[in-house]
Amino acid sequence: MEVLKFTTTIDESGHLHLDIPTELSSGQVDIVVIVNPSSSGTEQQASYDFSDLAGQLEWQGDAVSAQRALRDEW
Repeated sequence: MEVLKFTTTIDESGHLHLDIPTELSSGQVDIVVIVNPSSSGTEQQASYDFSDLAGQLEWQGDAVSAQRALRDEW
């Protein structure tokens, strides 16, 4: 088994052409291809904006004593 990792480009028609030299002998092989867009300086946009869900809780009371009370229940 041989693991190869390299960066290549996809042409304008959306096709990926691979020409991979190996040291394997001739015969049938199984091939697994994982296509992962490389981050070449372009920033990916988030698929959803979670800013409307973000917030901050305001604790009423002593946090340490509440934690000790929960721990003492065990």
